Formats: sequence, C-alpha cells, structure tokens
Amino acid sequence: MELPHLLRLVRELDQNQGAADTYPESVLGLSEQGFQDLGERYIRETRIYRSDRARFIDKMPNNFSHVGLLQLILPRATIIDVRRNPMDTCFSAYRQHFAQGQSFSYDLEDLGRYYLSYVDLMDHWDRVLPGKVFHVAYEELVRNTETVVRRLITHCGLEFEPSCLRFHETQRSVRTASSEQVRVPMYDSSIGHWRHFEAELEPLRRTLGGILARFPEQ
Repeated sequence: MELPHLLRLVRELDQNQGAADTYPESVLGLSEQGFQDLGERYIRETRIYRSDRARFIDKMPNNFSHVGLLQLILPRATIIDVRRNPMDTCFSAYRQHFAQGQSFSYDLEDLGRYYLSYVDLMDHWDRVLPGKVFHVAYEELVRNTETVVRRLITHCGLEFEPSCLRFHETQRSVRTASSEQVRVPMYDSSIGHWRHFEAELEPLRRTLGGILARFPEQ
C-alpha cells in the first residue's frame, strides 16, 4: 500500500518545536536514540498492514524525497527506485486524478519541473549513499520481466517464487491507482504511449529538456 506514516513523521519534523518549515534541518537536532525511536514508531504503526510477515512494501511515491531520513531511522530498509521514461511517467500522472497530495500533477510544466527535481535528488542520494537505492528501468522490467524480477528478489535477500511472475492472480485487495493494471499480466502498450499526444505534450517535453537524453528511446 501507499502508506502515510513516513510523511506523517516528516510533517512533525517540519513543525519541530512549534516552528514551521524546519525539515530537514531539524534532523540535525536528533540523537541516535531519537532516530531509533522514530524507526521503531514507524514499524509499530505499520504493523497492522503486515501481520506477522518479516517484510512489507510501502510504495508511497513521495518517499523518494526522504531516503536520507530512511537511512537514519530504518537503516536495514531496502529502497527501490523504478524509473520510467519521463514523458510516459509525467503523462500518466497528468491523466490520473489523485485524491490528494499530488498538486504538481495538474500542470504539464509543473510536472516537468517536479520530475527534474526528482532525478536531481535521486542523483544526490546515489552520491552520498552509494548502492543504497536499487534502480529498476520500467521498460526493461516489462520486456525482460523474469530476469529483472530475479535480480530484484536477489537484491532483497529473498528466494524467488514462481508466483512473483503471476502477480495478477493475487486475490488481495489493491487500493491504489494501479488497482486495474495489477490484475492483468505484464504488457508493453504503455511504453511510448505519450507519442499519441506529442503536440499537446510539447510544454512538458520543453520543460524536461536535456534530461530526456538520459532516457534513450525504448
């Protein structure tokens, strides 16, 4: 699920001692025990979602902003960044009416600027925490699913199971924007879908600019 718990901790740090906009500087005031307490709180508050399982996934997209905090409060957490062509990514977000929390997604130029900030921040995490984030290319995942899934499972220190490739057969509840997609087998029709609306998406392409060179045509 896309869990709000990490963002809730961030909001509290952002209003530290009654002041506003104090995060991430407020992290400097935390002790080692303070970081441990935050991590234990996160684990405690999310226990309801995982029953007695040792691993669970928090797929809140906004978590990418807080990789540094995650390293401090949950140093054993595995962080996965699935990255898709920016044009397809932003167009997909633009088409989705989010209930809340994604105000940047209603304007193409805002989307482009947000994506540039995302890439810049992920580059930062790779520099200061080399190897912490495991990167997956969406297009490679779609077209070489088993190879990429096996690589990912190995990175997580888990055993591969055939059901990893039959994700669409699960009967569990899915309450996120991907609820329909995960009910069908892997498909590649979304790759390059933005080109059907190339003229309308020109403001987005113009804003993304040179970053597109990092994502060769798939």
